[in-house]
Amino acid sequence: MLSSKVLKQFNKAYEDDALKAAVYGASPVGLVVMLYEGAIKAIIQAGIALQSQNFHEKARLTSKAIDIIDGLRESLDLEQGSEAAVNLNDLYLYMKSRLVVANLKNDLDIFLEVRGLLETLLPAWQQVDRPGAQL
Repeated sequence: MLSSKVLKQFNKAYEDDALKAAVYGASPVGLVVMLYEGAIKAIIQAGIALQSQNFHEKARLTSKAIDIIDGLRESLDLEQGSEAAVNLNDLYLYMKSRLVVANLKNDLDIFLEVRGLLETLLPAWQQVDRPGAQL
């Protein structure tokens, strides 16, 4: 189950009341799916802002994506020591560091790299979130 800190992080990242209602009705895996989708959306929008040379908006959206990824990382149960959790932790840290570089260097290719990583993992989480799926 996701911690209250992760839920606060999620609410901070999203201000829409309808989305908040969906968050509280979602399964833990459903929340992960929503977080992935939110991070992808923020990265897409940051790339658009970069191309429009709206650097303030690019920075805001990059911070939003970093906050979401950090929420995903903090929700991992590393105390159980599963290899998957450790690998995801490392990947989330990598994504965060790459987004910082993308923001500093205004590098669209790095935004695309991180987006691609999230889009590669998202279908697996969506599959687990399907009714009847088991962890």
